[in-house]
Amino acid sequence: MAEPIIEPETERLEMGARRGFSSRASLPRWVRLGALAAALMAALPIVLTILYLPPFVRPISTLMIKDLVTLQGYDRQWVPLDDIAPVLAHSVIMSEDGQFCFHRGVDLGELKGVINDALDGESTRGASTIPMQTVKNLYLWNGRSFLRKAAELPLAIYFDALMSKRRIMEIYLNIAEWGPNIYGIEAASQHYFGKPASKLTRRQAALLAVTLPNPLARNPAKPGPGLKRLASVIERRAGKAGAYVQCLD
Repeated sequence: MAEPIIEPETERLEMGARRGFSSRASLPRWVRLGALAAALMAALPIVLTILYLPPFVRPISTLMIKDLVTLQGYDRQWVPLDDIAPVLAHSVIMSEDGQFCFHRGVDLGELKGVINDALDGESTRGASTIPMQTVKNLYLWNGRSFLRKAAELPLAIYFDALMSKRRIMEIYLNIAEWGPNIYGIEAASQHYFGKPASKLTRRQAALLAVTLPNPLARNPAKPGPGLKRLASVIERRAGKAGAYVQCLD
């Protein structure tokens, strides 16, 4: 029987397909497993964000997981946003992210300022929004790095697009670190002031808010002169917050 005639173009396509398959098959197993693990890690925050939408779900942070793994344990008592003194949430917004109610996860004005400072060789200021801090606490790691910031930005935009502002604030206030092994505003309020978060005064709320940037070094129950001055500024701002906190109403 005569051999089938293979057109040159068909032969080239078949050879290319065989080469491609051979190239993929020749990749070391650890490379393929690593690529799969990286893909799963990238997809995890996307899936978890959807799972965190219902109000009955109580997420934990990566730092809380670390405390569990290292057998340190932690103190966290979840409370709904309605059971937190409004002045506390207002103080946190005015201290951490004044444009919280207006941006979509990332404060572009602040981010542009940071980029310009970096290009000019000046020391950069913080530009993290509350959504950025929330996704960092939920999915990423502590420490300054461009890699983490690069991951924070799209995650914060995605998180803000799916979540209401009230739910974002509720999650943030319940996973934020307020001291060694102390997470969430209820545990912090009980630890430092011996009262529930619903009963915080304006002064106590301001002191807790200005503790957030450095919770391992700042003690809101025993504030130094610098922390007192910061708290006074935030207390005044929170009292006049108005439209800046309207998204929590």
